[in-house]
Amino acid sequence: MPDPIKQTITRHRAYYCLECGKCTATCPVARQDSGFSPRRIVEEVVAGRAHAVLESPLAWACLTCRRCSEICPSDVHYSEFTRELRILAREIGHQGACTHGDTIHTWMRMMADPALKQNRLDWLMGDLQVSPTSDTVYWVGCLPYYDVLFRRQGFQGVDIARAAVRVLNALDIVPAVLADERCCGHDLLWQGDVNTFRHLAELNLELLRSTGARRIVTSCPECAYTLKVDYPAFVGNTGMEVLHIAELLSASDLLSAIRHLLSATRHPPSATHHSPSATYQDPCRLGRYMHVYDAPRQLLRALGIEIVEMAHAGKTSTCCGTSGWTNCGATSKAIQVERLREARATGAEMLVTACAKCQIHFLCAMDDPRLGAEIEMPVRDLITLVANALE
Repeated sequence: MPDPIKQTITRHRAYYCLECGKCTATCPVARQDSGFSPRRIVEEVVAGRAHAVLESPLAWACLTCRRCSEICPSDVHYSEFTRELRILAREIGHQGACTHGDTIHTWMRMMADPALKQNRLDWLMGDLQVSPTSDTVYWVGCLPYYDVLFRRQGFQGVDIARAAVRVLNALDIVPAVLADERCCGHDLLWQGDVNTFRHLAELNLELLRSTGARRIVTSCPECAYTLKVDYPAFVGNTGMEVLHIAELLSASDLLSAIRHLLSATRHPPSATHHSPSATYQDPCRLGRYMHVYDAPRQLLRALGIEIVEMAHAGKTSTCCGTSGWTNCGATSKAIQVERLREARATGAEMLVTACAKCQIHFLCAMDDPRLGAEIEMPVRDLITLVANALE
């Protein structure tokens, strides 16, 4: 029988590790926690001490942000290597420490039940146009659930979903929204629960294929990557084009349409006209995983917003500090605080992101009376900004 550890090492090029330490030097976790090192994890597994790693909390510390892969001279796929180690760890009874009382992972597992009956359309308002026969599916993701769980922090997930449909409508796109959509399974897969991920993916795949649509648009980078890359790899291709909404809106014809709509709603600028400024947080799945860096910035510029980049932006952007709702603790908080300080140092009026999780994590970090104004900064969702401008 093939050795799964050796297969994981080979599949993700861990044998090619030069032990140069560049991954550790750039890792946001390692900068805050001297006990963690990507290079050391690889070294331990390659040297035959994999079981010690699988039984260690260190297997769950990685953010899978791919920051290390951007500079690895040997092209070691460290994030995917980590994901497979977690799958193997779960098989022997080990898993990471879930946050929020395991609430989020629990609702994901509940949705894997084929007998579950849902109605996920109550958030739709009367002015939002949707159609079950559309060639475009708007994939909502877990936004309505996050809305309830993180309401105290001021997160408004349903507003993001409504804004996405409103913007699509403004561009003469009437999307389908699915009453029985389930979690895409991203977090469970990246935390090693591949079996439940498969159940979710198979149910979603059947639902999506039944629509007859030709494309899926989502406002969640993790949903976009999962539907586009992980579904074909684990269960099957949707047969549909998958786009984050920023990708769709930055297409030349739609971007021109947005500029035209904005020019029709704006008053002529006065002598005292002030262009708002923003700094942009690149979500890991949208940036380093899907290589979508320019599209969100094009949208911000179309809105007349001046972009002030952080010291780490684009490929070098720092992760928001937590992966898959697991191992969120002092290290994650330190990463978030450091990132918020970097954002404030730009002098920008707001921090904009195209990922609900980035927004949640930053809002959560700011919910700290000890730090207060030191890290406080308005955090805005990209698509909500577009919708507000069009109105």
